[in-house]
Amino acid sequence: MADMFDHNPQVWTAGRLREVLAALPDETPIHIGVADGPGDFEGYGEYVLVDAAPVEVDVDCEGEGERDRDGEPGHRVQFTLFADAAAGAYHLDLD
Repeated sequence: MADMFDHNPQVWTAGRLREVLAALPDETPIHIGVADGPGDFEGYGEYVLVDAAPVEVDVDCEGEGERDRDGEPGHRVQFTLFADAAAGAYHLDLD
């Protein structure tokens, strides 16, 4: 049986992101390293930032789910960064 561990990454806020980007020139491209597994950045995949938008997410209403003003199941808006593969030549995936 595989060993289990709790993974609780420190999720950045918009303020933290602004803080680290403040000193960068406006034309600096943003690259994103995606972990190969929870907390495993040794073999990370490199992507580039291509979009950012608020995304509405359905909230799981079972248990302690969020509710709107009327007590109905709610939605949450989270700001999402979208990444794509870096520019280059790739084999066409025909699957």
